[in-house]
Amino acid sequence: MAAEPAAAASGGIAGEMEVEAYRRLFPLAFLERHLAESVRPDARRLSEARPTTVGIGVVSSAHGSALVRLGETAMLASIKLEVMSPPAESPDEGSVAVEFHMPPICSPLVRPGRPAVAAPVISKALEDVLVSSGMLNLKELCLISGKASWLAYLDIYCLNADGSLFDAALFSSVAAFKHLEIPLVSVGDDGRVFTVGGIEGKTKFELVNREKRKLTLGNIPYSLTCALHKDSVLADPNSEEESIIETSVTIVVDSSDRLVSVQKLGGAVASMGTIKECISLAKERRRMLLEILTGSFETTEVDQTE
Repeated sequence: MAAEPAAAASGGIAGEMEVEAYRRLFPLAFLERHLAESVRPDARRLSEARPTTVGIGVVSSAHGSALVRLGETAMLASIKLEVMSPPAESPDEGSVAVEFHMPPICSPLVRPGRPAVAAPVISKALEDVLVSSGMLNLKELCLISGKASWLAYLDIYCLNADGSLFDAALFSSVAAFKHLEIPLVSVGDDGRVFTVGGIEGKTKFELVNREKRKLTLGNIPYSLTCALHKDSVLADPNSEEESIIETSVTIVVDSSDRLVSVQKLGGAVASMGTIKECISLAKERRRMLLEILTGSFETTEVDQTE
């Protein structure tokens, strides 16, 4: 690999074109030459995730929203609340519906008119993690036991797909739920529950909930996907790395560092030592994501007070 920069330096544009041609023609060999020196083609360390940012409240028409950038991967999560009749088996609980969207604009691999194969898989995985982690207390979405509760529609839109889609989708979902604000609601003369807005609404109608409120989030899940190639563990792979490496493991841990789920996709069987290394990296990543999430809300609060 050391010869590549030298060739590029000596040959100028011709040298750079030669390196790029080698990268395209022999992607696995190109990657392995980097891994031999414990570095990746984008200059990251093997255990290093890409820069991550969170924008809060980016969709004004939603009750909660967030935009997450994980390197070049971009995810927009929005939550809309609707009043519904709770199911008979859980009359004092609300519910959550999750849908992950991959429009053609997000990747050249997604064709117009053809649903992305990964979309329903990620939708199901997100819903499972959000429920099993205990982050959401569905009883907080109840309005009138047996009569009315909130249905939270969580839609995640992949704006740019450059690897680790589940990680970015989960983080944007968490940020959107943290931003979510439950609106005021009232009961009409006909028994119908509806949302109320403005000062006039507060005085004209009898309110079910006296003030807007946030959800009380429990153990928040955070995830890290690792690509596994021979003895190398690559944290937060981009799309180029994912296209080359067949085996990946996604680790989800909660805010108490408890293991929520382990998902392995394709490839050879991973050793227990490798899985433990991935879990350790996921716990370290959890601490970094918590700092990023906390910082984004502190910045938002400061901006709102100015």
